Amino acid sequence: MTTTITDTLTCRHEPACPPAAAPNREAALTLVCYPEQGWSLLCNGVVLFDDTGELLPDGEVVAPRRPTDPGQGTSTSAA
Repeated sequence: MTTTITDTLTCRHEPACPPAAAPNREAALTLVCYPEQGWSLLCNGVVLFDDTGELLPDGEVVAPRRPTDPGQGTSTSAA
């Protein structure tokens, strides 16, 4: 039998963290943080990167969701 990260990382606090498949998965508690490397491991097995990208326990990659170019995602209107 193979042990996976989801088998070893079980949320043991109350209230329980959202599962990795939940839309609010980033709200899980941080278990390990390596800011010098740009990533954190959350209680639900999600690896969260500084650019807001994610690696889910099943290997699925979630692309970053924040603008990376200056001015991207903002709008200005001329008066």
